[in-house]
Amino acid sequence: MVDLHNHLQSTNSLVGFLLPVVKDLYLIAIVVAVGLIFAMGFLLEEDRGRLGKEALRIKNLALLATIVWIVTTVGGVITELANLLGGSFLDAFNSSTILSFLTSTSIGRDYLFQFVMGLGVVALLVRAKKVGAIYFALALTMLALLVPLFQSHASSAGNHGLAIGSLIFHVGAASLWVGGVIGLVVISPRERTASISRFSALALWAAIIVGISGVASAWTRLNFWAGWQSRYGLLVLIKVALFLVLVAVGAKHRRFIAAKVEGSKQVLRLLVNESLVMFSAIAIGGWLSTTLPPISAAGIKAASDPSIGITGIAMPASPTFSRVLTAYSPDGTILGFLLLITALYIFGVVTFTRRGDKWPVGRTVAFAVAVALVDFATSGGIGVYAHFAFSYHMLAHMILGMIAPIGFVLAAPVTLALRTLPVGRIPQERGIRGTFITVIHSKYSVIITNPVIALGLFDGSLFLLYMTPLFGKLMQSHSGHILMDVHFLLAGYLFFYVIVGIDPNPRKIPHIVRIIVLFAAMSIHAFFSIALLSTTTLSDGGYFASLNRPWNLNLLADQHVGASLGWMMGEIPILVALIATFIQWTRDDSREARRIDRAADRAAAMGEEDELAKYNKYLSTLARGDLEHPD
Repeated sequence: MVDLHNHLQSTNSLVGFLLPVVKDLYLIAIVVAVGLIFAMGFLLEEDRGRLGKEALRIKNLALLATIVWIVTTVGGVITELANLLGGSFLDAFNSSTILSFLTSTSIGRDYLFQFVMGLGVVALLVRAKKVGAIYFALALTMLALLVPLFQSHASSAGNHGLAIGSLIFHVGAASLWVGGVIGLVVISPRERTASISRFSALALWAAIIVGISGVASAWTRLNFWAGWQSRYGLLVLIKVALFLVLVAVGAKHRRFIAAKVEGSKQVLRLLVNESLVMFSAIAIGGWLSTTLPPISAAGIKAASDPSIGITGIAMPASPTFSRVLTAYSPDGTILGFLLLITALYIFGVVTFTRRGDKWPVGRTVAFAVAVALVDFATSGGIGVYAHFAFSYHMLAHMILGMIAPIGFVLAAPVTLALRTLPVGRIPQERGIRGTFITVIHSKYSVIITNPVIALGLFDGSLFLLYMTPLFGKLMQSHSGHILMDVHFLLAGYLFFYVIVGIDPNPRKIPHIVRIIVLFAAMSIHAFFSIALLSTTTLSDGGYFASLNRPWNLNLLADQHVGASLGWMMGEIPILVALIATFIQWTRDDSREARRIDRAADRAAAMGEEDELAKYNKYLSTLARGDLEHPD
């Protein structure tokens, strides 16, 4: 019996030791894959969208890294399962147990998602000959890396949204930074010389994001003195030290670039040393992922609130005007996205202005208003109460899907991007700007900007979400909230971009068609609101009842209030868009009339006939032909 106990203890110790090792190997493999795929898509020269010889060589290395990522994912499943069962590896090798683990637990589903994404990346890389496939492969790789973070350790003080969001941006920016350095190490010296300046600009942005998100992430988990004295706090301090080393190395890199010695052996040695420091930081990150953060007294108190376990937010007091106006619980994912696009927009405006051009102030104001509205609907008072009451959820939906998108459309972000994005380094290279233009005029963009498609995503998704069990399922998780918010925002932006957008559009849609689509949208939205007002059962699948909120206890009445608010707030933006479309139509007709008049004036000045005279002459010729050759 003693021997069996010792054997089990040694087996559990081995499993406990191998679990962070396998996770570290997975992290290293996927970050290397990120770097190599990123290098193919953004650092190496391409020929009108086709991969060059160096990119094809790097593709084989990326395939190898992806295969290692898949193998370590499988190893992670077995090790995690053995750790959960408290037995040996042989106990984990059971097909029914593995299947149940992969489909019935959140950790297992994350492993399954990583495995499927890995297979998708392999399929894309094997057939990749153009840069477009590389972009899709990079997107799948980043999804495999970031999506499982929604299941990571929550904050010790209940700031779940901020903790998860800051972790996502921290890992995403760090992976691009680390991966980019790895890409520079493995590419040829000639390509490195051409690529290091481009990567330097990205590394600066990544370092800023890593620093800010790291501070936010540490604060949510270690916002008390004793937390910094724990093993978790020690690991965070080690990561901070490694980050400072990397910033110092990056500053040295920029001095090399300024001195124009990108191809020297000194730069290669610096890149290798930087990679080693980065791999150490990755290893610490893998260790942190298997270490529970310390819990403070405030965290224990927060954990006693059952609403935190469901929403990640403590139950607020009954809503009043002042409480809704001042409440704030940052959703780190949306907030980080807003900060990023704001920084990019400001950077674009500054770049545009430095060239001597003038960007309209009204567009910048529209962008700022839209950002503020999205923040208020996700992290502000509306966003806080949207977790606890259907009426406030519908308010947030209308702001995200109906009002804020109009501001983003009027801000003309596509036009700003086209005028400020960098072009290719050589004539045959499309560059980021050329790639963006290709995407705008792609078949996908032509399909998605079809007014019927835009209308279906805008209004049709309402019935799919609220008239099926989907709404209740999405409300149960933080990732579900993010998915709904992103869908509302993108669907609204696409619809108003198609109808009243001032940015370049791959389709030229007649104004009469736009007006018909707007009337259709108004009718569909009204029909949906009436249908929701007529419901006699709750559409949330029991979500709001599970919160046991002490205020606004009539859930069905609250759902009807939400339907009324949705009807009212949905019709007004569509009516505004209808008026704007009439104004655009009138202005386009005026511009066309002025163009015809200018053409006539030029023709008269040169002694030529204008277009109307030519057309009348053409009709006269046809008439004479009919008289000369009657049937």
